[in-house]
Amino acid sequence: MMVFDRNEHPHRRYNPLLGEWILVSPQRAKRPWQGQQETVVSDTLPSHDPSCYLCAGNTRANGEINPDYSDCFVFDNDFAALLNREVQYTAPPDSFFTLQPERGINRVVCFSPYHHLTLAEMNVTAIEKVISTWQSEFEHLGQLDYINHVQIFENKGAVMGCSNPHPHGQIWGQSSLPTQVAKTHEHLTRYYQQKGTNLLSDYVQAELQAKERVVYSNAHCVVVVPFWATWPYETLLLPKRTIATILEFTAAEKASFAEAIKVLTVKYDNLFQTPFPYSAGIHQAPTDGMPHPEWHLHMHFYPPLLRSASVKKFMVGYEMLGEAQRDITPEQSAALLRETSNQHYKQT
Repeated sequence: MMVFDRNEHPHRRYNPLLGEWILVSPQRAKRPWQGQQETVVSDTLPSHDPSCYLCAGNTRANGEINPDYSDCFVFDNDFAALLNREVQYTAPPDSFFTLQPERGINRVVCFSPYHHLTLAEMNVTAIEKVISTWQSEFEHLGQLDYINHVQIFENKGAVMGCSNPHPHGQIWGQSSLPTQVAKTHEHLTRYYQQKGTNLLSDYVQAELQAKERVVYSNAHCVVVVPFWATWPYETLLLPKRTIATILEFTAAEKASFAEAIKVLTVKYDNLFQTPFPYSAGIHQAPTDGMPHPEWHLHMHFYPPLLRSASVKKFMVGYEMLGEAQRDITPEQSAALLRETSNQHYKQT
C-alpha cells in the first residue's frame, strides 16, 4: 500500500466556515487542456470614457449626472436588487411554497474617477480612501434598525459578469443574513461555544505557524490560500488581531489592510500578465446590535482563472451534483502567488 502524499493523491478537505467538504485531485493537474478558452480582453482603457455611466460628470442610465468626484463616489444602485420598502405579507400554509419579503438598500461605490485603473494599479493611499468609504457606508447602513447584514463586494472582469470596467464595487444592506453568511455565522458561533475561542483567530495563528499557504504578511494582516480553498487561486485576507467589523480598524490596521489588498491584486495581475478577474467581498459580524465575539472579519477573493489568462475553472458536473473539486493544491497555488512579484507588470 502506498504512503499518502497530498500532492499526488486524491483527498477531501474540510471547510470549517461552511461545514462543507471539497475534493482535491492533484493528479489531474497534469492533464492537457482541450476545453474552452476565454477571450482575453484588452486592458488599454482611457482615463475617462464619455460613454461610461460611472465616470465623473457623465449621465447615468436613469438620467442623473455624476458629480465631478476626485476619489470615491457612492450612490444608490439605479437597478437595485433590493428595495427599501416595507410590505405586508401573510405566509401561505403550504411549506413547499415558503417565501419571505426581503428589504434592503443597494449602493454602488466608485473607487476612483480614473476609468482605466483597478485596485492593483491604485496606490495604497487611494485604497485607504476606499476602505474609509466602506467604513462610512457600513456604519450608516448598519445603524438602520431593519438592516442586519452589510455585504461589501467587488466583481472585476467581464468573465465575472462585470459589464463596466470602471473601478467600482457594491454594498448591499439587507434584513436577513444571506445563505453563505448564515452558514459561516452558524459555524463560527458553534466553535466559540464549544472552545471559548474565535475560529478564524485560531486559524490565523495556525497558518502563520505553518507558513506553507501564506501568500503575504505585514504588520497587521495576512493573506493565505485557505487550506479548504475551492477556486484555484482563492485567497483569504485577515487581520492578525481579532476584529469583528471594519469599524474596529486602527489607523495602522487600515493601512496594512490597504497594503495587503494592493500587494495581492498586483500578484494576481502578474500571475498571467493580465487584469486578473475575481469576485471579492468582506464578511463581518451582523449589524443586529448584539456583541459578536465569535466573528473575525475576513475578505474572500474568488478568481476563476485556472491555467492562463484564457482558461478558467468551471463548477459543473460533479461540482454541481456532488461537491466542490479542485486540481492544483492550495499549497501549490500559495507558492506561485507568493513567488510572484509585488511590482505590477505594467510598471516593469
